[in-house]
Amino acid sequence: MKSDSKLLSAPYTVWMTVFIVVPMLLVGYFAFTDKAGRFTMENILSVGQYSNVFLRSIWLGALATAISLGLGYPFAMIIARMGARRQNVMVMLVMLPMWMNFLLRTYAWMTLLEDNGLINNALAAVGLPRVHMINTAGAVVLGMVYNYIPYMILPLYSVLTKIDRSVIEAAQDLGANSVQVFLKVVVPLSMPGVISGVTMVFVPAVSTFIISKMLGGGGNLLIGDLIDMQFLGSAYNPNLGSAVSLVLMAIILICMGIMNQFDDGEANEAVQLGNVNH
Repeated sequence: MKSDSKLLSAPYTVWMTVFIVVPMLLVGYFAFTDKAGRFTMENILSVGQYSNVFLRSIWLGALATAISLGLGYPFAMIIARMGARRQNVMVMLVMLPMWMNFLLRTYAWMTLLEDNGLINNALAAVGLPRVHMINTAGAVVLGMVYNYIPYMILPLYSVLTKIDRSVIEAAQDLGANSVQVFLKVVVPLSMPGVISGVTMVFVPAVSTFIISKMLGGGGNLLIGDLIDMQFLGSAYNPNLGSAVSLVLMAIILICMGIMNQFDDGEANEAVQLGNVNH
């Protein structure tokens, strides 16, 4: 039986080794070596000069994640309360933009936000002043939210739709009002979906480079842009690029570890609540 399990997992093991472990080892090798292949800490120490880029990336990524959570949570709750057929339709509509190429979706926002784009032309048509929206931090955040909010809605919907209605009714029978039911019952039980959604939005948002390049106009340099410049740009330096990538991975792991601590705390609270109700 064990041999069969190992045989079945062999393709996945090979896949992980070739496409995850080996690239990680290469990143680590380049991060701690110079162009001659000698060990050095200079690349890691040089990352400090880009602290403003890291802070900007974390701030914009966190802002986009918070907006996605604020918009996605109530929307996921609305879907979860619908009938089964309407749920399927709404989930399909949430996923529909994801069927289009990521680059095309971002180009579409460029067409909308440009100074002579559709939004500004519509404002001018009704006598309102044009608004400069493209090549701003706001445009970058908007692009992040639009492209990544499905990754927030889907895990939230998956968790919310599985919450036992009898638990909510039990809390209401005990005298809890709507706000208390939401804060003390729904939120703790939905926390695994919140953690998954936050992780799935924050990680790509903080490391994106296409959105910031197309909607930020190069004036809002993010970590992804910095890494792209080191590997593909004129400032070709794969050693520094690997060091930046390594620091970024460490930051993401730290953030995920912090989020998991919140998940554990909420899970314990939900278990205690369930024991009281029983």
